[in-house]
Amino acid sequence: MKGSDTEVNLAVNLAEKYTEVDADFSIAISGGGSGIGITSLLNGQADIANSSRPLSDKEIQQFEDKNIKVRTVIFAEDATAFVVHKDLPLEVIDLETLAKIMKGEITNWNQLTSIDLPINIYGRQSSSGTHSFIKKKLKIEFSNAAKEMTGNAQILEGIKTDKSGIGYVGAGYISHETATNPTVKILSIKETASSIAYSPIDSHAINNSLYFFQRPLYQFILEDSWEKVKPFIDFESSETGKQLIKDHGYYIIERPQNEI
Repeated sequence: MKGSDTEVNLAVNLAEKYTEVDADFSIAISGGGSGIGITSLLNGQADIANSSRPLSDKEIQQFEDKNIKVRTVIFAEDATAFVVHKDLPLEVIDLETLAKIMKGEITNWNQLTSIDLPINIYGRQSSSGTHSFIKKKLKIEFSNAAKEMTGNAQILEGIKTDKSGIGYVGAGYISHETATNPTVKILSIKETASSIAYSPIDSHAINNSLYFFQRPLYQFILEDSWEKVKPFIDFESSETGKQLIKDHGYYIIERPQNEI
C-alpha cells in the first residue's frame, strides 16, 4: 500500500489492528503522496493506492491503456485545515482572502492583522493529493515562494516555530495536535466575507457537508489484488475500523454506494 501522506498514519494503525484479527495478514505501507501511490499502482509496485483525490482523466486513460482494472473505495472523510501560529491574531478567513495569500498577492500579515510580518506559506509538493485539492478548490496557482514540505507533520512543525507561517494539513494531524499542543491555531473558513464560518473540527459541520475543504479519502485497488485485500477493506468498514478512523480525527459519512 502506497500513497497519500494524509492517510498513511491511519492506514498503518488500521493494519496493525487488523493483524490482531488475522495474524497471517501482512502489508507494507508507505506514504509519499497520492500521485506516487497511483503511479505505483500503474507500475505494479502496489496493490492499493491511498489517495486524497480522485483519479485524473489522464490517470484513468493510463489505466485503460495498460488494461489495468481498478476498484475504488471511499473509506473516510477528511477536512483539510488551514493552520497558523497560535499567536497570530486571526481566527477566521474567507476564501477570497485565503486565495490571495496562497497566490502571493497578500504577502504581509499587516494587510489583515496588526502583525507586521511577511507571510510564509507551508505547502506540499505537486505529487500531493492535498496540494491538488487546495489548488482546485481555490482555483489558484500557488505562489512560487510557497515552501514544498514532504508531509503534514513537517508543515505543523514549521508552523509551530514560525509566527508568520500558514499551512494546510489533514484533519487527522490536527485533532490530536491541538489537544496536546497549543502552538498552532486552526482557522475557521467562510466562503464569502458575509458567510458563516466553519471549523474543520466541527463534526456537525462536516457531517452536514458545510465545511468548504472537506473531501473523501480514496483507496484504489487493483482488480487482480481484490480478493487478497478484501478482508482488510471489510475491516476498515467494520464498527472497529470506523471507530479507529474517528479516533484519528477523520470522519465517516455514509454514502449510497461506498464502493464504486
